[in-house]
Amino acid sequence: MLCQKGRFVADSGNIHETNPAVPAGSPEPSRAAEAAADSAATAGTTETTGAAGTAATSAASASEATAEPAAGAEQAGPGGPGAYDASAITVLEGLDAVRKRPGMYIGSTGERGLHHLVQEVVDNSVDEALAGYADSIAVTLLADGGVRVVDNGRGIPVGIVPSEGKPAVEVVLTVLHAGGKFGGGGYAVSGGLHGVGVSVVNALSTKVAVEVKTDGYRWTQEYKMGVPTAPLARHEATEETGTTVTFWADGDIFETTDYVFETLARRFQEMAFLNAGLTISLTDEREAAKQTAGADTTAAEDDNQPRSVTFHYEGGISDFVRHLNSRKGEPVHPSVIDFAAEDSQRMLAVEVAMQWNTQYSEGVYSFANNIHTHEGGTHEEGFRAALTALVNRYARERKLLREKDDNLTGEDVREGLTAIISIKLGEPQFEGQTKTKLGNTEAKTFVHKIVNDRLSDWFDRNPTEAADIVRKSIQAATARVAARKARDLTRRKGLLETASLPGKLSDCQSNDPAKCEIFIVEGDSAGGSAKSGRDPQYQAILPIRGKILNVEKARIDKVLQNTEVQALISAFGTGIHEDFDITRLRYQKIILMADADVDGQHINTLLLTLLFRFMRPLVEAGHVYLSQPPLYKIKWSRDEHEYAYSDRERDSLIELGRQQGKRIREDSIQRFKGLGEMNAEELRVTTMDPAHRVLRQVTLDDAAAADDLFSILMGEDVEARRSFIQRNAKDVRFLDI
Repeated sequence: MLCQKGRFVADSGNIHETNPAVPAGSPEPSRAAEAAADSAATAGTTETTGAAGTAATSAASASEATAEPAAGAEQAGPGGPGAYDASAITVLEGLDAVRKRPGMYIGSTGERGLHHLVQEVVDNSVDEALAGYADSIAVTLLADGGVRVVDNGRGIPVGIVPSEGKPAVEVVLTVLHAGGKFGGGGYAVSGGLHGVGVSVVNALSTKVAVEVKTDGYRWTQEYKMGVPTAPLARHEATEETGTTVTFWADGDIFETTDYVFETLARRFQEMAFLNAGLTISLTDEREAAKQTAGADTTAAEDDNQPRSVTFHYEGGISDFVRHLNSRKGEPVHPSVIDFAAEDSQRMLAVEVAMQWNTQYSEGVYSFANNIHTHEGGTHEEGFRAALTALVNRYARERKLLREKDDNLTGEDVREGLTAIISIKLGEPQFEGQTKTKLGNTEAKTFVHKIVNDRLSDWFDRNPTEAADIVRKSIQAATARVAARKARDLTRRKGLLETASLPGKLSDCQSNDPAKCEIFIVEGDSAGGSAKSGRDPQYQAILPIRGKILNVEKARIDKVLQNTEVQALISAFGTGIHEDFDITRLRYQKIILMADADVDGQHINTLLLTLLFRFMRPLVEAGHVYLSQPPLYKIKWSRDEHEYAYSDRERDSLIELGRQQGKRIREDSIQRFKGLGEMNAEELRVTTMDPAHRVLRQVTLDDAAAADDLFSILMGEDVEARRSFIQRNAKDVRFLDI
């Protein structure tokens, strides 16, 4: 989703990431629209120790077991026979291992894990909202590095847990897997991947302060290093209810304790979309945030006001679809199709919202218990199968498809579709490499039936709009046939086969893809330096001329006619679109190497759009990188020099050198305007040598967010692009012109 300053954040989760050249989640947002291109799906990854240093951790973002999120606005209720009190808290195991091996519980100790701490506490509050007891959550990033989360729910119970002999709030905060979702009381539905509970936040914080308003009083307790400093204290009487948790993450455990506003804002906006009527606010009281507060926030004009955003959507996932489709040309039908259903006996509920637009890419996003199921799963399979069958049946019945015509494929039907499927289950089963694929078989049949029944009814009641949808699908099928012919033609010419590599490719000698990498370089001059400076054993160079086709505005048959695109496809060896096969990839790393100016960033934008739309698995698998060439060469003497990748690093290196007694002349600082200015040796040392170079890995943590930003930057909506540029133009300190 689009967050503050129009940025998307896709943090790498790299546990080695301590000081990337460009901070993850806040890539250089200026350079107008072009510079923001890589923010659609990039995360800062500093490579200083060779190829292994760039690998991003695959650990999924964990979620709350104590009180985790459930998807959709329709909640069956607080669930079952149990009330949410001390008796609803069940204890499973202790906390001893958390501080020793935090990565097991929160995925990593990098930026991703740090943000997960906030999510654990917020998930607790979201469950209260889903159960019908809260409608407001306020998150504040404090000036001293702490985080405060406030909700107006019932408050964590304070009664004694019989098995522990301690107040329930203390058990929840000090015992792993102690929460209201276990034992049948408290919550009917809670999401989560790791399912470890808010106690992990306590274990990984130097200090935690909890305030609960429940049972007619205000209660407080503090913890240090996971241990209570005093018994639970009762204070004045109050009729209010709610929970406030404030924590300070342990800097000895996490590589960074600097929260990225956009990362949190993106997730909170998503949660507000998924939970209709819920208000989630995020306020940043840190000094750096006050300096940048302004046009993109709800702060007053005074720069000393904290940066703040508030998310609230009465329309829930229907508003989500409208938000995503607002960047994608004209809608095929004016209204968003939405429906919901519930099976209380099987503990299943689903919400679906969908709308077709005139663009060519599909955007189907599924969620299970508020967890974004990036890898899909049974609920998404049920949706896709029902949709394809229904559109074909309707087209046949209305004679929009002739008897001799082939059936429309799922890809035809979903062209230009934006859809959100949000399901909640009593016992979700997550599968896949990152545990973000739903495996419950009952979800497929449930969603299939609901989509078939409700969408069929909508088609019958809206025959004009239904016919427009079918006609768009038929147009997509026609284009697909044309694309197949184009592929067959180019294949006969050998343009898509690895046996016929592009003539301008300077390939590497090794045949081991795991050791090989390819640099995509713009221009012959930079390409010449790169060829001379590379390691020919493992590094290939593919120069491209000018700017490739903007594939956001073209169907695949047109894309395949572009010479530069053909060269990229044949060099990679994977094929494209439905012919894509990642096992045929010839290089472990695909590195985009462009100048650090507006034109260079635009070229990267076009290349990333091609990869995102037609070879997305390359991005998802972490094979795509952006090179980060230095901006300055500081010459201390004839034999001694250093490279700086930013103005700040240049100033720091000069100051450090002077403290060491070194002297430097003004003309000894060389500013690189482009890769073509570097000789082969400089390019090798700074940009190509795995021991010294800096790469940024392109990741795809949020497909909806990336999809939206690519639509803004490369699509038809001129006004959205102008607005994006205006929001980011204030960051002129990042411009490189």
